[in-house]
Amino acid sequence: METVYDWVTVLIFAGLITLFLQRSAMDEPPDTIWQYLPAAVGCAVANYLGNEGYDLLAVAAILGVLAYTYAILKPFRPA
Repeated sequence: METVYDWVTVLIFAGLITLFLQRSAMDEPPDTIWQYLPAAVGCAVANYLGNEGYDLLAVAAILGVLAYTYAILKPFRPA
């Protein structure tokens, strides 16, 4: 954990894990595990790009992950 990208992507990934665990405990979860895959892979790609010095691409990937999470996984929908 040396760069800001390490911290940001791990925090986003931790949020994804929390959201998945919370929803998987529901009787009828609103989404499947496969819907979390693009966001998880996006975190890994953003971290890699940031660590390699591609700052603009890393920020774009992080914003893409956040947009995907908001639009597809809908973390703020009422229970």
